[in-house]
Amino acid sequence: MKTRLLKQLAVVCSVACTSSLSTFANTTPKPEELRQRCVPALSPLPAAMPGAEKDTPALVNLGKTLFFDVRLSANNSQSCNSCHAVDKGRGGVDNEPTSPGAYGKRGGRNSPTVLNAGLHSSQFWDGRAADLSAQAKGPILNPIEMAMPNEQAVVDKLSAIPDYQKSFAKAFPGDAKPLTYDNIARAIAAFERTLITRDRFDDFLKGQNAALSTDELKGLDLFVTIGCTACHNGPTVGGNSYQKRGLIHPPKIEDVGRFAVTKDDDDKFKFKVPSLRNISLTAPYFHDGSRGKLEEAVKDMAWEQLDRKLSDDEVKSLTTFLNALADKERASSATKPRASR
Repeated sequence: MKTRLLKQLAVVCSVACTSSLSTFANTTPKPEELRQRCVPALSPLPAAMPGAEKDTPALVNLGKTLFFDVRLSANNSQSCNSCHAVDKGRGGVDNEPTSPGAYGKRGGRNSPTVLNAGLHSSQFWDGRAADLSAQAKGPILNPIEMAMPNEQAVVDKLSAIPDYQKSFAKAFPGDAKPLTYDNIARAIAAFERTLITRDRFDDFLKGQNAALSTDELKGLDLFVTIGCTACHNGPTVGGNSYQKRGLIHPPKIEDVGRFAVTKDDDDKFKFKVPSLRNISLTAPYFHDGSRGKLEEAVKDMAWEQLDRKLSDDEVKSLTTFLNALADKERASSATKPRASR
């Protein structure tokens, strides 16, 4: 375990130390050459999420209704959308450091975005849920979040609603008992599989040189050069691995991360690497929502993970690029994040 961590540290340090020998370049990289440097670490989002090919319109529509229904909470105050807001151009989050639940108490971690989540390797900051269906079951029964007492109470509550009786029968025509807790989660997951975003970075990766501005190209060049893709890679630019918070310069945090799930000492203070897709829409940042500005988060990560102290120009360049990872429609219509720490 320690050997694996040391090897990982050596790779990251090598990238950071090598890149630190050169100063931040003011020259504009050639789009074609930069695109080649992105491969294979970075790739466009797919046309659809895994499993979506089996989702029927009836199932997706049911899942959408459930996602926005506050009756899934004990006091009819919270829906999935309360913490993972996807309406009004929002980024799949509530833009709170931690989220208030049905009775006003706050959870212990920042609510991660639901956008593109079905493309992640696992769900939650600690990866305790394998997929979207498993994830959907958790918050409904969590005493701080939606606070329903048990699965049967959820089923009984929805069964008393005639429209749900019809919708579940239509979405699960082959089931003798279509309205079950498992099927509630399956329906919500089907809706969440539709939440794929489309951004200008993907346009660039697909060959459109003009999709990114000169400043965004410089930011992408820096992103690749200093080693950000060691952790933030793949179609979702993250979301597919676990990393220790503060691999080189650990901050003081109490949350042990994935260790709480695996009980493996090597997993202490490890968290799922967040996706950088739509990152400009999902403030505040980190598992505890402790950074309200993207510039702060970028500077912290460069120091903690790469042993690199970024200049103000470098921070600006990187955040300029990261803005290009926002969904085009959401970026044009989203309200400003409420967090301002």
